[in-house]
Amino acid sequence: MVAAFLAGVVAGYAIAIPVGAIAVLIIETGIRRGRSVAFAAGAGAATADFAYAALAAVFGTALAPLIEPLATPLRIVAIGALVAIAWHGLRGIRAGVRAEARAEAGQGAGVVARTTGPDARATYLRFVGLTLLNPATVIYFAALILGLPPIGDGALGRVAFVVGVAGASLSWQSVLALLGSLAHRRLPPRAIVGVSIVGSLVILGFAARIALELVAH
Repeated sequence: MVAAFLAGVVAGYAIAIPVGAIAVLIIETGIRRGRSVAFAAGAGAATADFAYAALAAVFGTALAPLIEPLATPLRIVAIGALVAIAWHGLRGIRAGVRAEARAEAGQGAGVVARTTGPDARATYLRFVGLTLLNPATVIYFAALILGLPPIGDGALGRVAFVVGVAGASLSWQSVLALLGSLAHRRLPPRAIVGVSIVGSLVILGFAARIALELVAH
């Protein structure tokens, strides 16, 4: 059981640590919204990893032929979701900058750019959905399913494996959330606006990369 748990920890970090769209979004959320919302984002991503690991542990290789046909549709949906998030983020930044300008001119209360966006619960649910749709996550766990039986022998071993994946993913996502929230406290509003713009452009870049991979296939 210990071996299965450690295998789950390795698998969890292997999917969580590589920098991708989800990691960038968690950090950007921390920079703009602070610690509690960023940790909600990280918990959402870890929940999705837990769900995939649980499916892999319970159903094993039986899922492989079912997942493969979904790869292309999931890529298409992921492209649309990433573009929508980036566009929404850029629009929110623009609105926040205008509100701050009106506040500085004495025309209204203003809305500081770092406080705009959905609350922690909505953020959690959004990141669950985004991570479930993330092509990298789907492809990784599809490959993991094929190699799971040897490392998840027996019910307790499979449970230990899933716990290892979830714990590793949650710990790493929490680190990203913490890094973003530390910047949230220290950066001035204008710097946060700049970081948010860069974050949205990076998200568009990930969408473009997925689109190119889709065309290549």
